[in-house]
Amino acid sequence: MSFALILSLVTTAASAKTKKNNDTFKDKSTHVQIVLFDGFDLLDALAPYEVFAAAGMYSKGAVTVELVSAEGKRSVPSGLNGPALEAQASLDPKRPGIILVPGASGKPAGNSEDAIPNILKKAMKTDLPEMLKQAFNNKEVTVATVCGGTLLPAMGGLLKDRHAVTNHIGMVALGALGAIPIEARVVEDGPRFVSGGGVTSGLDVALYLVDRELGPQIANAVEKLFEYEKRGTVWRAEGIAPNDFNTNPKASEEKQPSAIPMSTAKK
Repeated sequence: MSFALILSLVTTAASAKTKKNNDTFKDKSTHVQIVLFDGFDLLDALAPYEVFAAAGMYSKGAVTVELVSAEGKRSVPSGLNGPALEAQASLDPKRPGIILVPGASGKPAGNSEDAIPNILKKAMKTDLPEMLKQAFNNKEVTVATVCGGTLLPAMGGLLKDRHAVTNHIGMVALGALGAIPIEARVVEDGPRFVSGGGVTSGLDVALYLVDRELGPQIANAVEKLFEYEKRGTVWRAEGIAPNDFNTNPKASEEKQPSAIPMSTAKK
């Protein structure tokens, strides 16, 4: 058999496999709703928006993204007297896909109206908590949170005994609300809840979800476009748990297994 014929057969098979993979992901189109509320953090919302929009561009529309609010179509002011963004529709917890909740932007503490705790409390007085509850109960929805946005479902009692991360300032509060705080950049508790810690973690949460939903090629294309590589290992409650040297002091005294000599390993 000639080399040209072999190359032709291999190329055809590879193309068919690539097309099959692309068709598989294309059939699984994903819609993303990014939730806005008064005082939301611009970067928490817009960084994921750009990632998902770019992924949609590279995948010929396999991902779609829109800005929503609990009240429906309206102009939503961001925190710290920042610009407002236009929510295009009402949040629909029944629609399959991803619902992403950003955090708030304001003073880290205090009792002023523009303090983050009060911004979140105000959001909790809207229809958003009930909508999030419906989303968590919908097996076709993945809820993602960025930074202080993790505190919103936690305040609604939706994260009891679930692993999660938020901004480092809110980790104690997260634990007090019944969640299990994990010090990681991105945390996945089951396939349907993903949280990110820190304002810029919105990029990492979105890139992880793009990789998960559409595959690494699209995620890599977005990373190259933004000249940004996803940070950190996504933490899951899987595999071997590391020794905690703070709660188990004797662990530091235990002898580690010796390396097997290469001469022995070959026998």
